[in-house]
Formats: sequence, structure tokens, C-alpha cells
Amino acid sequence: MTSDKNFPALVACILCQLCLTFVGLHLWGNRADAADDYQSVLIENVPHVRQKPDFCGEACAAMYLQSLGYKTDQDFVFDQAQLDPRLARGCYTKELAAALKSIGFDVSQVWYQIDAEKPDTGLQEMFATLQQDLMNGKPVIVCTRFDHRENASEHFRLVIGYDAKTDEIIYHDPALDDGRSLRMKRAELFELWPLKYRQDRWTLIYLPLRHQALRVGRASTTFTDADFAQHIMKLKKKIPSDDFQVVIQAPFVVIGDESAELVQKRATGTVKWAVDRIKKVYFEKDPDAIIDIWLFKDKASYEKHCEQLFGSAPTTPYGYYSSTHQALVMNISTGGGTLVHEIVHPFIASNFPECPSWFNEGLASLYEQSSDKNGDIIGLTNWRLRGLQLAIEDERVPTFETLCGTTTHEFYREDPGTNYAQARYLCYYLQQRDLLAKYYHAFRKNVSVDPGGYQTLQAVLDRKDMDKFKQDWEKFVMDLRFE
Repeated sequence: MTSDKNFPALVACILCQLCLTFVGLHLWGNRADAADDYQSVLIENVPHVRQKPDFCGEACAAMYLQSLGYKTDQDFVFDQAQLDPRLARGCYTKELAAALKSIGFDVSQVWYQIDAEKPDTGLQEMFATLQQDLMNGKPVIVCTRFDHRENASEHFRLVIGYDAKTDEIIYHDPALDDGRSLRMKRAELFELWPLKYRQDRWTLIYLPLRHQALRVGRASTTFTDADFAQHIMKLKKKIPSDDFQVVIQAPFVVIGDESAELVQKRATGTVKWAVDRIKKVYFEKDPDAIIDIWLFKDKASYEKHCEQLFGSAPTTPYGYYSSTHQALVMNISTGGGTLVHEIVHPFIASNFPECPSWFNEGLASLYEQSSDKNGDIIGLTNWRLRGLQLAIEDERVPTFETLCGTTTHEFYREDPGTNYAQARYLCYYLQQRDLLAKYYHAFRKNVSVDPGGYQTLQAVLDRKDMDKFKQDWEKFVMDLRFE
């Protein structure tokens, strides 16, 4: 039993405990009420898309578009922003908003300012808007810091739901392989969401995917701005210095250490000029990958950078095509002829992969000295002519059956000194008689039964006696001149 003199103290203690309990229940009730203000909601069947580097916003939009049944991708979203791919990055908020508007989304205000001293009010208001959009079946792209580090990069996530029981948002994170249906406490979202560009006002970025009618294209089967942006992101890690200029000349990227004006001129005047003309006559498909064209300004730059970038010294003073590095590598001070020659090879690889080396090199070398005739590319006589004429005089030129039957090793490693020239001037002969394009397409069609192209050559020439044809061809060659 408690003594009378301790009774007042006991009463005070009990009252204190009751007061603390009441306050605690009141505060807990406020927190519960805050969560109870919102209903649980989940937008189902939204696939997760793993972003390409720096394409987090684009991937978020692609997720929702795919859930609506559109066969499109994050590259399509990027392309709607009209962003220069040479910037080598994905969309920032302004550009992503422009892309979404172009597709047909009503993203409304996008940027919202809240009071930095009293952020909870603004955050709660925006969260109420978020929950309402979710209830209306519209996911929302939010831009937050990637994590809790003060210097963390900004990152887009797609919010697809809210769980009122746990007070968590449900979202897809495009940066993670296992980023589907992740959860984040609302309190954590409120920490990561404000972007503190100013001390007095913080920014909330909010991109609701509200829409009526959408204008959506299919995923592209050709290289687009998005492909070039991704390619240049990787390329910039390899470019040796700021002395190099980058020009996109589809399906190539031209990189040169001359002036910006001169690199652009070479990209347009040589690369585009040649590509337009050879595609017109021969090739339906672009190369299977984006090819880099490295134009080094002189011998010293060429040799230095071949070692630095590709790990070996060049074996030719002019230039070469490396399928391993998906690159054309040029000492451009020697002229543009070798560049046009090498441009042919990646097109052959994608359009005529079974092409034997003799015709691959014959066609390519035909255009190492070339010109325009009524909008078409034509090969001209060149420095290879005199050596071939001497070989003809010495009766050292093999039969065409032998040439067509050479393996890759035999063509390059067992060359009697005539392979390139004989192949080139056979192509030149066919060109002069308007038979070269016909031969290419017939050879490509018949290659499974005529892998060397010899029977097709007979058919296109309409010649059964190929010994007699060789005599006629040799006379043709001997009458040619190269000044």
C-alpha cells in the first residue's frame, strides 16, 4: 500500500505518463492519417526496360509505350528530342519533355518549385498529384538523385504504383537489371526528389504520362540519332585529344585531326559522295555496325595513332579497313582514293558476305581512282595499270579461271604481283561495257553454285572461249593510258 505522503507524487507521475501516451498516440495518428489519405494503386503489365547508357528517361517512356502495345523502344523516344548525337548523352529534362510532347503526352508544367525552409508542404501536394495520376492509370516519370550522396547524379525512374499499407511507392528503375517493381518509402522519395539548385527554392521534376492520342513509331531497323549518340559516348573515351573533330556521315562516323572545316569537307565531299553512288548501283544494306573512319592528317599522326588506338603499326602507308575494330584507318595526306577503296569493303561485308577476295578487292580498287558521270561513280585508269601491262608483256597474268578460283590466302599471300591489278581491270572492262553492275548482282545471286564467279563471268560476257576473251582483254588493257 502507498503511503499518504507519496500519493501526490504518484498522481503526478500517472498524469505525466497519460499525457505522453496521448501525445504519442496523436503523433502516430497523424502519421497514419497521412498514409490513410491515399489509396493503394498499381498500374499492371508495365514491362521493365533496361536503359542504354544515359538513356534512363527514354527507357522509362519506352516501358509505358510498350505496355500500351506499341512496338517501339528507347531509341525512338530519344530521336523525338532532336538532340545532336555528337553531344554523346541522353536527354536532359527539357529534351525529354520535348520528346514526350512530340509523342503526344501532356506532361504539363514539369518543373515545380517548393520552399526549401518548409519543403513538406510542397512535397505532400506533389505526392497527392502523383497518387491521383496513378489512380487515373497514368504512370509518372520522376527525376531524383540516384542515391543519398550529395553529389549523386540525377536519375529518371518510372513510378507505377503506391502501397498505402507500407507507405511505399512502386517503381521501375531502368538502371538496374533487376529494377522491376522496386519499392521506396515515401520518406526516402521526399529526401531524393528535391533537386537543390538554389538554397531558398528546391525543384521537383514531374513528368506524368497523361495522353489522349499518341504518335508512336516502330523501333527502327536502321541507324538513328540514338545509335550514333550511344556510339559516340563510347568513341569519346578513345579519342586521343581535343585536336580531333567528329562528324556524323551515316553510316559512318568520321574522326579527324585536321580543322573542323576540312574534316567536314572530307566527310561530305568524299565519304558521302562515294556512299551515295555505290549504294545507288550495288548495295541495299548499310554496314551491320556503325563504322569509324579515322582520318589522320599526316604520316606521323597515322603511325602514332595506329599504335595508340589499335595496338599495332600499319602495314600500308595509305590506309586500311579493320573489321576487328570496325574502323577505316587512313593517312589522308596520301589522298582520298584509298578512303573510297576502303569504304567499299564494309558494304561488301553486309551485302555480299560470300564474296571472294578477288572481286572484293577488284571492285574496291576500281574506285580508288574514280569520278562522277551523270550522277554515277566510274572508275578511272590508275597507277596499277603500268604494272599489269608489263605483266601482260611478260605473259605472267594468270587465266581468269585461276583468278576466280583463288582463296583468300592465295589472293593476298601468294600473289604473283598481278592479283589486284588483274581484278581491278577486269572490273574496269566490265564497267566500260555496262556489264559490271549486272555481273555483281548475278554473281551475288548465284554464289552458292558458283562461289568463285567464273561461270557467272562467262554468262555475263556471253563468252564460251575464255582463252580468246583473255586475249581480247589483254589487248584492251594494253591500249589504256594513265597520265
